[in-house]
Order: sequence, then structure tokens, then C-alpha cells
Amino acid sequence: MNRQDYLAVDEIETVIGKLTLTVYEGQLCHLDFGSLADNKEQLLRWAEKYDFPVLLKMDEVQCAETAKQLREYFSGSRTSFSLKLLMKGTDFQQKVWTALADIPYGETRSYKDIAKAVQNPKGVRAIGMANNRNPIPIVVPCHRVIGSNGALIGYGGGISVKKALLELETNGQEIQTIING
Repeated sequence: MNRQDYLAVDEIETVIGKLTLTVYEGQLCHLDFGSLADNKEQLLRWAEKYDFPVLLKMDEVQCAETAKQLREYFSGSRTSFSLKLLMKGTDFQQKVWTALADIPYGETRSYKDIAKAVQNPKGVRAIGMANNRNPIPIVVPCHRVIGSNGALIGYGGGISVKKALLELETNGQEIQTIING
């Protein structure tokens, strides 16, 4: 069987702004905050690094299930995702991303908690770097990782988005439009 020769992409408008979805052979492999135009160069570099095709093709059909589940999540009617994922990274990053996926909806963990979970208790900074490299935020919930003092620390979509996602999950309220700033 031949490999698909392109990455299927689509943009969806959400209450936190545009998201760019990237699917390869039916598996979500990248999710970016912002439009495809904003993310195209970075996405192509990522694709080349991980041996994906470097051809992007708008394909709503391949991205439809991801878009549907994200819309359900933002409306408050979905608390977990059932998507096929294809995450490329180092063994350590894979361990961290698995630990992120294990954080229950509506709960948070500290970077220190994740370090313990991956049996690297002194690796808090390395956890932060792996968290930062998560190619599928929201679905693999890196927004659920906070500082040990409870502070909201860093997020690819911005702290206001991280706060909104956590409020959605803890209060069960639909997110209102977020203004990044």
C-alpha cells in the first residue's frame, strides 16, 4: 500500500480563534493555533523533520472528525477525544505526552507531577520543553499542566486561552469568545 503523498489540512473557526488541523492517513498529527497562512512555514519544517510529505492539501473530509470533536469540546458536550493520533517525537517526549493524555478532564497536574509520572523527578525543565513540543494541544491536554504553586505557566495559544480551557473543564461552561492579549 502506498503512503499518502500529502498532509490533509483544514482551518476551523472556534471560540478561541482559528485552529489549523493536520491529518495524515486518517490520523491527527498536528494542531496549531491560528490560520494555515500563519503556520504554514513552521508546519512544513515540522513535516520535513518527521518524514511526512511536505505537500499540504485542504481536505475538509479527512479533517471532519477532528473538527467535529473539537467543536463538541468547545461547546462543553465532549470531555474526551476519540481520535486516531500520530505523534512524532523522542522517546522522552512520547512518555510526557502519554502522561499528559492521562490527566483527567477538569483536573490539573504540575510539571513536577508529570516529572514523577515519567520517572524523572528532577526533570521538571525537560517536562516543560516536551510539553512545549506537544504537536496536538487541546486533544493531548498540555493546558492541564500548571506550576507547582498553581500558576498558569506558558501555553502555545496564550495564557488567556489556557485559562479559558481550564475554566471550561472545571466549571462546565461554554467558552465565550476569547480575546488574546
